[in-house]
Amino acid sequence: MLYHSQTIVFSLLLTGLGWLTCSAAAQSPTQVPPTDIQQFFEYSGRAGTVIAVGGGAIPPEVLSSVVAAAGENGTVVVLPDAAEDPVAAAVQAQQKLQEAGLKPESIVSRSGPLDDAVRSSVLQALATARAVWIPGGQQSRLYSAWQNTELESALQQLLQRGGTIAGTSAGAAIMSKIMIASGKDSPQMAIGWDLIPQAIVDQHFSERNRLDRSRQAVAQHPGSIGLGLDEGTAAFLSGRTLRTAGSGSVTILLGATGYRAAETIVLPAGAIADWSQLRRAARQRASGIDPGLPTSGPPTVKQGSLVIVGGGGMPQSIVDRFVQLAGGENASIVVLPTAVPRDQTDLRIPGFLARAGVKKVTVLDQRGPDEVSSEAFRTALQEATGIWFGGGRQWNFVDAYENTEAVAAFHAVLQRGGVIAGSSAGATIQGEFLVRGAVLGNQVMMAEGYERGFGFLPGTAIDQHFAQRGRQPDLLPVIQRHPQLLGIGLDEATAIVVTGSKAQVVGQHAAHFVRADRLKDLPADQLPKTVEDAAKLYVTIPNGGSIDLLTLQPQ
Repeated sequence: MLYHSQTIVFSLLLTGLGWLTCSAAAQSPTQVPPTDIQQFFEYSGRAGTVIAVGGGAIPPEVLSSVVAAAGENGTVVVLPDAAEDPVAAAVQAQQKLQEAGLKPESIVSRSGPLDDAVRSSVLQALATARAVWIPGGQQSRLYSAWQNTELESALQQLLQRGGTIAGTSAGAAIMSKIMIASGKDSPQMAIGWDLIPQAIVDQHFSERNRLDRSRQAVAQHPGSIGLGLDEGTAAFLSGRTLRTAGSGSVTILLGATGYRAAETIVLPAGAIADWSQLRRAARQRASGIDPGLPTSGPPTVKQGSLVIVGGGGMPQSIVDRFVQLAGGENASIVVLPTAVPRDQTDLRIPGFLARAGVKKVTVLDQRGPDEVSSEAFRTALQEATGIWFGGGRQWNFVDAYENTEAVAAFHAVLQRGGVIAGSSAGATIQGEFLVRGAVLGNQVMMAEGYERGFGFLPGTAIDQHFAQRGRQPDLLPVIQRHPQLLGIGLDEATAIVVTGSKAQVVGQHAAHFVRADRLKDLPADQLPKTVEDAAKLYVTIPNGGSIDLLTLQPQ
């Protein structure tokens, strides 16, 4: 039986990326199955919130979030079936929710055994509920109670309409599709609910020394992310952002691969991380493909040309070269402003192109496989003689186009003799290795999950705003870690125009180039930290000069 006296909020833990403590444990790489690395990655997350609590004392913010999600007239559904005595667990949950400020009539709870009639009533309540609360117990018991029903689908729909799902202990463990059901030393795996994508949730984490069993679970399931929750600690997942709260820590585990050791990332209370970046990192590891290993050949543009601008202004000399390479007045240029979020996108033609008198300029804001397959997008790129990638944050380009037909269409512009140009983020995306790709800030040079550019200039890692922001030391660790890459740093208001393997510097300042052999096998802790010392390791070419990218010989 159900009565309106308890509604449980199942807050889907949506995780973000902000690791504060990292440790790597060397493990032999596991054999990995085929992955979806070549498929488009949906990055935005769901509209609702998932909250996973590691057991023990429930942080006050958890229940208050459930109450807030219910609002004035909404209901919270309690799912107490992990408990040995679900009715008693329902009563206890009801009391906690009322103490947190929820009205008794807003709670849908249990007053009798679970049978078909009760299951039907619960599913009916979930159709309009705004929140779910899942108390602890045994997660496999909870799964068995609702096996072969529409419960998981109803929970997914609740999240899609912006609701909250929260659970503690077993109620947190069941939030991952790959579920740890039991096992003190080695995990016994089962099936859970796919509420936190790619996660394997483990609770009572530090208190019961569950690090090793979670590591084993992640190693057995390549592409997954371990999510260890201490008691009294919660992970809030909203959209793509993971936030931690409570008295303990949340531990993120990434499995080993052929080119990276397993990683343990500890997030204290108040930390923020990007769950989509973590998911991309786990997927990349499972693929076994090292993003720092060039696959498209040496840094040469076989057809067409590139104009790669360091940000901070567009001198007329750069504009003229871009327009000339695109066909002059008869050019057909496509502008891609997608390095910024859609709600911040400026769909106007950039001023430097509006003043250039180009015959045709088309601004395209399409993103994702469905939009870029539209006739308008396809036609504009088929007719394009030039492309302009605007500034912003380069990971937005990855989210918009990676593993869609757009990237092949971009390369096709080069292959028929056109030009690809871009500034700042639009410069970095042209390299094969993507630097400063972290979603939560541009200070991380090697942001796992966002380390692959579009490779218009193969075998390179391109940084911008270089001398003006004192970035000379930043690029050196990238080249040391990935010695087959050519590092390129571009000053503001300065571009390199690349045709074949020749790069000509155009603009107001200089371009800077570094290979691993110039680092002279320096240990990581001995790389120069000052701008002055780091600058000595670069080959610097001023405005008007040229360099061969294969030999680093000035021309």
